[in-house]
Amino acid sequence: MNLKEAFRFQNKLQELMNEADYILAETDNLVQVKTTYLRRRVMAEAEDEVVLSEPDSPFAGQIDQLADFLLYLLDQRTALAGAIRQAKAGMELDMDMESNLNSQRQSIANRFRKMANLRASETLVTGGGVGYRFNAEGNQVSYRCDIRKVTTINFDRNKIRRLSARLYEQADATSTRLDVALVTTQVNYQPPFDVNDTFAEVFESYCETRKT
Repeated sequence: MNLKEAFRFQNKLQELMNEADYILAETDNLVQVKTTYLRRRVMAEAEDEVVLSEPDSPFAGQIDQLADFLLYLLDQRTALAGAIRQAKAGMELDMDMESNLNSQRQSIANRFRKMANLRASETLVTGGGVGYRFNAEGNQVSYRCDIRKVTTINFDRNKIRRLSARLYEQADATSTRLDVALVTTQVNYQPPFDVNDTFAEVFESYCETRKT
């Protein structure tokens, strides 16, 4: 499998582990509660009624196997992580570093683009200001006045546009290199099941393999 497929399968393994862990985390799947309604204590002619609790998961009857299955998935996750690490070590570029740097380039380019989109403006706010004066009686009173707000650009917008365009160009070129590396770099790992299999299918196949 190539690196792109390996990352997809890595996510699949984590998804299956999360689902198995969720089942094991629910107490209702781990215990069975037997509730007896002692009706004969109230009415001699009545019969006691026994009710058994129902688990949340259809796999509640296979808890021991689920525990082993979770460890099996962890082993697969460990093996795949090691294979991915070895595959990355043989690449000409440092994928993790380049991915992180590219994320920074795109973030800064987006910031510059927003800066370049700012516009100078002039706004008149009617009655937006408050002042104070003394009236004829010598008392201080407030009054309203209009406000003119003038916004000017305090940087070289053309320079910011050029820097943004350069960063986007660098980010696109790096993304292309990373995409090529994802599909051309081989990972020494053989998946034990199809990435599209459901949890039930993978678990059933695991149990069958254990039996044989």
